[in-house]
Amino acid sequence: MKNAITASLLIVLSASVFLIAPQPAAAQLFGREPKKEDKTRLLTGKVLDDSDTPLPNAVVYLTNSHTRAVKTYIVGPDGSYRFPGLLPTIDYEVYAQYDKSKSGTKTVSQFDDRSEVYIDLKVKGKQGK
Repeated sequence: MKNAITASLLIVLSASVFLIAPQPAAAQLFGREPKKEDKTRLLTGKVLDDSDTPLPNAVVYLTNSHTRAVKTYIVGPDGSYRFPGLLPTIDYEVYAQYDKSKSGTKTVSQFDDRSEVYIDLKVKGKQGK
């Protein structure tokens, strides 16, 4: 009887340790360790008009397709933008707006394994000042 109680207690303690112990990350569950390049991504590019002239003060919009959260960036004189720290497991949509004109929307796919992605955004019909 004493051995049965001891065995039952040992099983209960083992089960509670398993539930309290830290669980492996999702990537480990699918058979691989996270790689260094999996941590974050960088999206850069330029906002240009039809003649490839930079459009200063254009606004670039980046949308997280999972949460629908939007980040914005006001480009400088050279028309460049930069969004660091993007998660590689999320798709993002990016477009630019200058005055009342808008570029086409581009997608940064989670299936694109580059750690640095460069996308030029062309705003039709607007000339840089």
